Amino acid sequence: MKITAIKENDVEIALVTSGEILITDVQSALDLMATVNYEVGCNRIILPKSVLSEAFFDLKTRLAGEILQKFINYQTKIAIVGDFSIYASENLKDFMYESNKGKDFFFLSTDQQAIEKLSRM
Repeated sequence: MKITAIKENDVEIALVTSGEILITDVQSALDLMATVNYEVGCNRIILPKSVLSEAFFDLKTRLAGEILQKFINYQTKIAIVGDFSIYASENLKDFMYESNKGKDFFFLSTDQQAIEKLSRM
């Protein structure tokens, strides 16, 4: 895992990259949040979609909601970046749409969109 600190509009954002899945359950999400906070002191994080277990995108597992709640509880904003068009679930599309309307959790296409969104919140 590589964590790169980015500063935009006087806001620190951590860009996390990895060749492996980093979030498989709630505890691994908490561990990632703690690691980012410890290493770069950021509470705004950009994650590529590839670091999340596919179970995250299956709303029946409730993993997405549980993880979202932890990030909100710990006042950490997250942008997940990637191509989400492969998912056919209308419920997942609704979840992503509603998340994008909020202030804490976003599903975006590019790192630049994520930087702009997280630096303005």
